Amino acid sequence: MAEDIANRNSPPRDSEREQEDLGLRLREAREYVGLSQEFVANYLSVPRASVSAMETGKRRVGSLELKQLAKLYKRPLSFFLGDEEQPLLQSDETSLALFRTARNLTVEDRKQVLQFAQFLRQAGRVPAEGVSESTQE
Repeated sequence: MAEDIANRNSPPRDSEREQEDLGLRLREAREYVGLSQEFVANYLSVPRASVSAMETGKRRVGSLELKQLAKLYKRPLSFFLGDEEQPLLQSDETSLALFRTARNLTVEDRKQVLQFAQFLRQAGRVPAEGVSESTQE
């Protein structure tokens, strides 16, 4: 009987997984905009440890907190709820390393890195059949 009560009071495993996924999205969004956990904690008026616990899925995020975080991170609520298919960042090591490096650059340097990345993307394209390179631009 005690086990039945304990099982009824514990959240289902899917809920725990969703909470962990939310935490990951929160961390990625915070890092993407370059904010520290301390800054976010002050913004929410909670201890820094609470922000850490949210990002690891160990603390539930209230709806008002989530709304504040979405505003702070400039992301729609749907992103944090898992309704958007695209992740904020690619999870491969190269993309993460590029992000970590670029966020410490000046705004002007980041613009140059972006222009170079766009150049590389365009340089890898093959012209469509029957279209000369001069008409593609």
